[in-house]
Amino acid sequence: MKVALLTREYPPEVYGGAGVHVEYLSRALASRVELGVRCFGAPRDSDLVAGTYQPWDALPADRQGAALRVMSVGLRMAADLEGVDLVHSHTWYANLPGHLAKLLYRVPHVMTAHSLEPLRPWKAEQLGAGYALSMFCERTAIESADAVIAVSGAMREDVVRAYPDVDPARIHVIHNGIDAEEYHPDPGTDVLERLGVDPVVPSVMFVGRITRQKGITHLLDAAELFDPAQLILCAGAPDTPEIGEEMRRRVEALRRRRPGVFWIEEMLARREVVQLLSHASVFVCPSVYEPFGLINVEAMACGVPVVASAVGGIPEIVVDGTTGALVAFEAGDDAIGSPRDPAGFARAFADRVNTLLADPALAARLGAAGRRRVLDEFQWDAIADATVGLYASLV
Repeated sequence: MKVALLTREYPPEVYGGAGVHVEYLSRALASRVELGVRCFGAPRDSDLVAGTYQPWDALPADRQGAALRVMSVGLRMAADLEGVDLVHSHTWYANLPGHLAKLLYRVPHVMTAHSLEPLRPWKAEQLGAGYALSMFCERTAIESADAVIAVSGAMREDVVRAYPDVDPARIHVIHNGIDAEEYHPDPGTDVLERLGVDPVVPSVMFVGRITRQKGITHLLDAAELFDPAQLILCAGAPDTPEIGEEMRRRVEALRRRRPGVFWIEEMLARREVVQLLSHASVFVCPSVYEPFGLINVEAMACGVPVVASAVGGIPEIVVDGTTGALVAFEAGDDAIGSPRDPAGFARAFADRVNTLLADPALAARLGAAGRRRVLDEFQWDAIADATVGLYASLV
């Protein structure tokens, strides 16, 4: 079976969970099908990559033009897919060429829903009117795809609600996975020493993009209430200059009130992130929207307990009281999914974090249980087998 995996992100150009998913899924699929990855950007030094594509440079580079440029990449990608037996697209960036390939070459189109555009209204801040185009690409593809892979049961429910014209029988839950040999506790301290982090002092760690979705502003509210501990923020790639500047002001203000605040804006190598995770006392995920939350699996694989918002697919990963703590979340009425009671959410989040900071033995037990859960539930072989089984049912 000849499969084309369509994606915006592929190493070394990976900035989010969907890109990490595609990286590892492609490795696992390569021994099971004849696989060719098609991705945005510069040529890649990988035997798995069958094509890379650039946008039409005549299009404007402003916020609205950005969506048009994505669509132009999709047209080029679609024109290069003749001869495959099935296409599998990831995120709205690649959904359009997946849909066009289905029409042009009469092959099945599988799309993985890592998130849903209608449930990310804050992207209007990032894309402007281009947000309507991203929703068009996703809706067109998802309503006609032969199969939709939801990365969690919660995501399946979101697809049914957001796109009622999609037959629920075409939606299949296949979780994200992880390479537990790559993500494992690292006793080394060279990365911490380079960054100035004290391996002896407790630390609370966040990893994610600077976007409303990840709830980082709510984390900064909660951090005002944390017991003494270092705060490590691996946070970059702001959606807009405005949210980047807001983040800078908030971090500077927090630093004036408490020591040990580390904001790491550079993209760290995976080995470096693993070492930081391995030494963290608590990992935090304050997302307001998270269809799966792969970063929580990565943290658990490194043996660190997780405190996270009880949103989306996170409760399918983090077991409250067993591998970490879940914080109840009720969305308000604003356009960006803020909690209805931001101050109450921050207090509840800080309480869960402080419980683990005050009881290192409890934190260690939860961290060890998280590692065991990853080994039992989130290995790539099982995920690749389920994916190929779905392909075979369609070809």
